[in-house]
Amino acid sequence: MSDKLHTVTRRNALALVAAFLVLQRSPAEAESPAILVHKDPNCSCCAGWVRHLKDAGFAVRVEETTNLQPIRKRLGVPADLAACHTAEVDGYVLEGHVPAVAVRRLLEQRPTAVGLAVPGMPAGSPGMEGGTPQQYDVVLFGANGRQSFMRFFGAETVG
Repeated sequence: MSDKLHTVTRRNALALVAAFLVLQRSPAEAESPAILVHKDPNCSCCAGWVRHLKDAGFAVRVEETTNLQPIRKRLGVPADLAACHTAEVDGYVLEGHVPAVAVRRLLEQRPTAVGLAVPGMPAGSPGMEGGTPQQYDVVLFGANGRQSFMRFFGAETVG
């Protein structure tokens, strides 16, 4: 009987720990869908972007690959919007150094689009900190064309 009691106690303890961990998640993290990031294993700025997403409360899973072209083609990312990593979140594509605030707005507004892109690697964007920040647009793209979704100067929203 003591072995059975010990097993039940261990099971109960594990359940309590799991419940505690769930309750410790931030409200944003609890409501945010997971982001799957496809990135080159040798890219440090991609790792910085992943850290930015995690710091913003997103659950992030990383798949490393040295060939992102087939992934971009499958997801419908135009070649001129390609950057250094590609991600998937709740039916949308994120290409490049898209700030977490833009991802949240995308998921709240749910526009008809393939996703968001930050072409190139603008200084000051998430994962590209350091140096002189640049102004850049987060581009909403899809079957209806392209438009500026948000504008940033480094990490600051300007429009």
